[in-house]
Amino acid sequence: MVNYRANMWALHHHKVTGVISVASVGSIRPDLQPGDIVLPDQIIDYTWGRKSTMFDGNGTPVTHVDFTEPYDPELRRRILAAGQQLSIDIKVDAVYAATQGPRLETAAEINRLERDGADVVGMTGMPEAILARELGLPYAAINVVANHAAGRGSSLNGIHFESLEHVLHGAMGQVKSVIEKLVGSPDSCQPMGMSV
Repeated sequence: MVNYRANMWALHHHKVTGVISVASVGSIRPDLQPGDIVLPDQIIDYTWGRKSTMFDGNGTPVTHVDFTEPYDPELRRRILAAGQQLSIDIKVDAVYAATQGPRLETAAEINRLERDGADVVGMTGMPEAILARELGLPYAAINVVANHAAGRGSSLNGIHFESLEHVLHGAMGQVKSVIEKLVGSPDSCQPMGMSV
């Protein structure tokens, strides 16, 4: 129910120089543990029914946009550099699976996502990323691993929600530090938008 188009349009209208999306995810890949910070480089969209383009409506021509690399490489490089300057470990090169929600996935669905090549799973990465691309906004995502995905690790027999808040609290503090470092860097001429 998030109005992704309105959010992206507002950031575009206010002439931000880039968008950093911060979201919690479940880990599919065994080496990504709760509390890890991940900088995904690819996305697979499993959502449906969401308004996923700025180019629709009567009289609007179909517009195709290249989405080979869904996250802006330069913005990703700057996020990684900010993390390195702060000695914060950021995992790179992960595939984000965007699922419909709001329910969490079944263990069988996570098995399917893994077979498809996904490393982490979340619900908010699409259509946000493509809308930013259509508007010419550099876009990158910072993911915080909140838990193992269904059927994995500590979530083998179910998700334990009581442990999520503690994990997210510590990792989100690190994410905040990375973003503060990034927007305070000389490369940053204007405030960047942040979508949560």
